[in-house]
Amino acid sequence: MKLLIKKMREGAVIPQRATAESAGYDLCACLEESKLIYPKEIVKIPTGIAAQIEGDENCVLLIYARSSTATKKGLAPVNCVGVVDKDYRGEIIVPLINHSSELTSIAPGERIAQLVITPVFLPEVKEVSELSETERGTGGFGSTNK
Repeated sequence: MKLLIKKMREGAVIPQRATAESAGYDLCACLEESKLIYPKEIVKIPTGIAAQIEGDENCVLLIYARSSTATKKGLAPVNCVGVVDKDYRGEIIVPLINHSSELTSIAPGERIAQLVITPVFLPEVKEVSELSETERGTGGFGSTNK
C-alpha cells in the first residue's frame, strides 16, 4: 500500500510520522502568515495537499486531533474526526475549533492534525423487520450501569 500525496499549494508539507511507531501522519498548516483563532471560533485551515491511498481498496483516511495541539492550544477538528473519502481528490482542509477561552494562533507549517489510514467495511444494507435478541436489548444511555 502507498499513500500518494500531491502538493496543491506552494509551501505545502508532505505528511510524516513523528516516530517509527506513530499511527498518524502529521498534517501541517499551509498558510502564508499566522492565523489568529478566537475562543469558540471555527476556522478552515488548508494543508496544501491532496491524498490518495494506492493498493488497498478497503481503506479510508481519517483526520484526528493531535493531542498536543488539543491540550496546549485547545484546538481540535470541529467534526471530531474528519473523513477523506476514497474518491476525493481535492485539497485536504482541516476545520479547527478553539475550545479554550484564550486567543491562539496557527503558524505556517505548524502541525495541526494527524492523518490515519483505517480499514473500512462496506456491507450490503438489508432492511429487516426484526433484529436478534440480546441480554441488553434496547437499553441505552447508562442502562448497563443500573
